[in-house]
Amino acid sequence: MPRVTGIGGVFIRARDAEALRRWYSEHLGIAIDGDSGAQFIWTSGGSTVFSIFAASSPYFGRPDQPCMINFRVDDLGAMLAQLRAAGVEVIDETADAEYGKFGWAVDPEGNRFELWQPPSGA
Repeated sequence: MPRVTGIGGVFIRARDAEALRRWYSEHLGIAIDGDSGAQFIWTSGGSTVFSIFAASSPYFGRPDQPCMINFRVDDLGAMLAQLRAAGVEVIDETADAEYGKFGWAVDPEGNRFELWQPPSGA
């Protein structure tokens, strides 16, 4: 059975993304690198990203969803198939990037979440 293997990232929306990035940097010491966020390295090849998006960002799905969690998985295709088979709402679009494959689904409360399969060896 495909399972989540960790948290790949936590993303939040902000009315003033730049000001909130500065706040997290000043008050919590999180060195946020512009739009790419901050990366917390926890193992060789593994990390968790913390990133702040503009409130107008369509990336989260619903405009009123304040945050989105990115879950790390070993096999994106198998996970998406498992979710579809269970009747979970799965977004048809997927994305391939140099840093992995991405897919999205929606929980029973309407919260979109992201699934990330890192590239081999990461």
